[in-house]
Amino acid sequence: MNDLEMYREQLALCDDKIIDALVERNSIIEKIMAYKETYGMPILQPAQEAKQQKQLDEKLRGNKYQEEIQDVFGRILRNSKRIQARKLFSYNIVLIGFMGAGKSTISDYLSTMFDMRLVEMDQEISERQEMSIPDIFATYGEEYFRNLETELLKELQTGSNCIISCGGGVALREENVVEMKKNGRVVLLTASPETIYERVKDSNDRPLLKGNNNVEFIADLMEKRREKYEAAADVVIQTDDKSIVQICEELITKLTELDGK
Repeated sequence: MNDLEMYREQLALCDDKIIDALVERNSIIEKIMAYKETYGMPILQPAQEAKQQKQLDEKLRGNKYQEEIQDVFGRILRNSKRIQARKLFSYNIVLIGFMGAGKSTISDYLSTMFDMRLVEMDQEISERQEMSIPDIFATYGEEYFRNLETELLKELQTGSNCIISCGGGVALREENVVEMKKNGRVVLLTASPETIYERVKDSNDRPLLKGNNNVEFIADLMEKRREKYEAAADVVIQTDDKSIVQICEELITKLTELDGK
C-alpha cells in the first residue's frame, strides 16, 4: 500500500466517525426535545444556542481550519433545527390576522429557529407580478389580487413544513380557508386597534389604509373581519405586550396541544 492509498483509507475512517457522530448527535437532539416536552420546558431557547456558538468560537480560536469548521457546524445546526421542526410540525403553519398583527415578524423568527421554508404571500405575489401590492390594486383591482392569493395558497398546500404568512384579507375567503386547512394549521395573531395603529402608522404599502390611517378606521375594519378570522383559526394568540419569543413559544405550545402531543 502506498502513502496515497493509506491516506484515503484514513479519510474513509474519518468519514465513518463523522457519520456515527452525526447519527448520535441527531438522536440526542430528539432526546432533548422529549425531555423538554416531558417537563414542560420551553422549546425555543435562543440563549442556549448563543452559548453553544460562543463555546465553539472559543474552541476554534486560532485553528487554521476555523472558517471551514464553522461552516460545517452551521449546516449541522440548521439540520438540527429541521429535525425539531419535523418532529413538531408535519404540516404547514399558516399565519393569519389583520395587518400589523405581527405575522411577518413571527413567521421570520420561526423560520430562523426551525430552518423552515418561509413564504410571505404578499412578497411572493409582488415578485411574481413584478409590481408592488399597491400597484396591483391600482392597476387590476382588489378582486384580481385576491384571486392571486387563492392560487398561491393552492400551490403551497401541496408541500409541508412551511410557514405561510398571509396578507390581512386572505382568510376572508372561505375557499382560501379550505385550502389552508388541507395541509396546515391556522394561527390567528391579533392585537388591539391601538397597537395595530402604532405598528402600521408609518407604512406606505397598505392600500386599504390609504386616507384612513387612524385607530377608529382600523377598529371598525378589524371588527368587520373578526368573525371570519376566528372561524378560520385553529388557535388564537394575542400579541400585545409580548416578546417575539413569548409569542412563538405560545404558538408552539398551542399547536402541540392541538395535535395531542
